[in-house]
Amino acid sequence: MMKPYSNRGMSREERIFNYRLSRCRRVVENAFGILGNRFQVLMSTMQHHPSTVRLIVQTCMVLHNLMRVRYPCMQNNLVDLQDVDGNIIPGEWRRGLNMQDTVTIHGPNVDNREGKKIRNVLKHWVNSPVGAVPWQDRMI
Repeated sequence: MMKPYSNRGMSREERIFNYRLSRCRRVVENAFGILGNRFQVLMSTMQHHPSTVRLIVQTCMVLHNLMRVRYPCMQNNLVDLQDVDGNIIPGEWRRGLNMQDTVTIHGPNVDNREGKKIRNVLKHWVNSPVGAVPWQDRMI
């Protein structure tokens, strides 16, 4: 998992990177949270061969997409939203019963050189004309 820059003495570029990383994490949390809330099999450790796990996840995604087509009015309140001031409005999936029993698993707290190099490359990209988004300066 990519680590944000530490809060002490951050440059403008590092603050923008941290904002973009946080936004990215929110998107992933929304996607997995919605799937996990609907399909409890995703909320436990799967003791299966990786190809079987891949098939289970793909099946959940297909079923999720089918539900989106069949019941479109149920979708809008599921994801986290952001108001005009940048405040997060939690999505309905966060209140789901399936999510209450989950435990956050933390990996080892390891800082490696390769990870820092990749983070710096991404920092430069999100601050470049190609990778920047119009609203990122307002959010830091």
